[in-house]
Amino acid sequence: MGASLLVPHDVPRPALHGVHDWVDGEWSYQSEVLDRVPHPVVSPTRADLVRDPALPEPWWGLLRRSLDCLTQVEGTKETVRDTWIERAFPQFLGIPAPTKIERVTGHGDLHWGNITGQPLTFLDWERWGRVPVGYDPGLLHAHSLLVPTVAERIRADFAQVLSTTAGRIGELAAIAELLQAVARGFYPELAPHLLDRAEELTGVRPPVSAPAEVNA
Repeated sequence: MGASLLVPHDVPRPALHGVHDWVDGEWSYQSEVLDRVPHPVVSPTRADLVRDPALPEPWWGLLRRSLDCLTQVEGTKETVRDTWIERAFPQFLGIPAPTKIERVTGHGDLHWGNITGQPLTFLDWERWGRVPVGYDPGLLHAHSLLVPTVAERIRADFAQVLSTTAGRIGELAAIAELLQAVARGFYPELAPHLLDRAEELTGVRPPVSAPAEVNA
């Protein structure tokens, strides 16, 4: 709901028309009434990408502008918390957690099942909020590693962010999150590529036998 009020309309997303809350016994429920989006998501059956969707230049330009615009918005909550990063970096990446995490506002769940093709629309805003710098493009990049041409495009388009120290931390946070999902049994095809990318960024091969949950 906060995104509908705070995020500029320059960031394409379904409009929110109403929120309904109700209680049934011990359970509380909430539903949102949103615009129906008629055009399909880029990857309708999985979050990661398995083939190049051949998106046109204007689509990529709008993606860059939208994410840049979103970073300037006032976030309402912290997504990908510092306490999780403190535990996840050693456990899933095999490196110490960063001592400083710079944050911007982001979508928080940017993968190919949450964005449409032509035209571009961002879906599923439940996790939006303050994320580490570079987390959004880093997460989309991680979901693209099976398609090198698309991964390379993301690295090039967001090099100004991902090449910085802060952006590298955000990308590593995204990779750690997916490696936690790998430990839970998800992304089997993507797993070796995530390990390779993490090692490329850190010089350390992540532990492949990390437990699925971060330690308390």
